Amino acid sequence: MPLLPAIAPASLSNGSLNWCLPSTMREKLEYWLVLAVARPLGLMPRRLARLASGLLAFAVYYCYGRLRRVGERNLELAFPQLTSKRKRAEILRGVYRHLGWQLVEFCRMHRYTEANTREWIRTEGLEHFLAAEARGKGVLIVTGHLGAWELSSFYHSLMGHPMGMVIRRLDNRPLDEYVNRIRCLHGNRVLHKDEFARGLLTAMHAAETVGILMDTNMRPPQGVFVEFFGLQACTASGLARVALKTGAAVLPGFMLWEPAERKYALHFGPEIEFARSGDAEADALAATQQCAAVTEEWIRRYPDQWLWIHRRWKTRPAGEPSLY
Repeated sequence: MPLLPAIAPASLSNGSLNWCLPSTMREKLEYWLVLAVARPLGLMPRRLARLASGLLAFAVYYCYGRLRRVGERNLELAFPQLTSKRKRAEILRGVYRHLGWQLVEFCRMHRYTEANTREWIRTEGLEHFLAAEARGKGVLIVTGHLGAWELSSFYHSLMGHPMGMVIRRLDNRPLDEYVNRIRCLHGNRVLHKDEFARGLLTAMHAAETVGILMDTNMRPPQGVFVEFFGLQACTASGLARVALKTGAAVLPGFMLWEPAERKYALHFGPEIEFARSGDAEADALAATQQCAAVTEEWIRRYPDQWLWIHRRWKTRPAGEPSLY
């Protein structure tokens, strides 16, 4: 996504600089451009950094019409009753504001301790996670690009609960190493998507915790079609298959900004119980639908904190026309 190096460090490259430069030179240039933004934001007072990132986020909002149009289309699809263009624009501006704030948190994470985060981050529903962990069969966290997803796993590890994270490698190798070094400062570890199945099974057999972003567009066979905001959406089924195979506990987890409190809250929901009929494919489909429904429920509660600028419904069932 263009210029997300300045908005969401987790997606920092992948073709943002498609100039006619040798790949090694382009990687270095991208890397130093990102650091030129990240280091000053990491050193500024938090309030000033938020102001700077907000200005940067709104510049991207106004300058990159393609992303804005994707967001507008997604809101039309998800909320057909929301006919006010002004209201849709308000939600989208909120998305960019929260992306800018997440950028600030990412740039400052290396400085965070349990003590200096106590006043502006809290945890809700931790008992759900602790009960799931106590079963000893591993825990799978259903999460997504909602709120401050990079901060959620980092804060969880900071509080003494390191976890694995399933991610896609960045095309820019130095940048990939930089981002993962910060993510893993307090014991977290990265599971790459190209090693997904084996790594996830190993983690569950070791009774570990792994978070999986389940709200991005997929393609068959890795994804199956389930209902998401009333539309068929191709959704990753790996979490459901691993949970059904290993007996791992599954529960939602999202780090969300609470405006009334002026702080973030890491929410853990109740465990999602999967049925087992003996039909592996039907069970995986039903379980994936449950995960999508839970994710949708959280997005509806915090619509201005979800990444609407992603083409979530890009993959269509056979014979259906494109929605974009």
